[in-house]
Amino acid sequence: MSCCSASTVAKKEGHHCPACGSSCLPVSYQTMLHHVQYPENQHIMGQYAFCANSICDVVYFSSLNTISKDNVRFLRNHQDAMLCYCFDITQSCYQSACEQGTSESIKAFVIQQTTSKFCACNIKNPSGRCCLADFKRMEQKASHL
Repeated sequence: MSCCSASTVAKKEGHHCPACGSSCLPVSYQTMLHHVQYPENQHIMGQYAFCANSICDVVYFSSLNTISKDNVRFLRNHQDAMLCYCFDITQSCYQSACEQGTSESIKAFVIQQTTSKFCACNIKNPSGRCCLADFKRMEQKASHL
């Protein structure tokens, strides 16, 4: 079973970010352990949600705590917004490929690796979710430009 199969993605009621009000989905403890820096990762308790709003300072939050961008590893490593964390594909790279009509090979590669169970979205993606839906969103966005 791939990390991107429907049975591995939590489908729980959404939460709202206390800083920006965005609708957010729960994130697993395992995902947070891999993204929250020491010493904050030593104090993760309870259910957290992930805020995907890039302009919000909060990345993870619970009813008792928030974890800001300053305490999350992935934001320090990436200057460009990521599309696929497993295979290091940025949004700008994929957008350029969409504009040039060469995006299909990138998407096919990611689908093939995911099908072959070589992805690690539940750990590498800070949301803990599969990126395949994000490829479709970017394609739709590019087609409207």
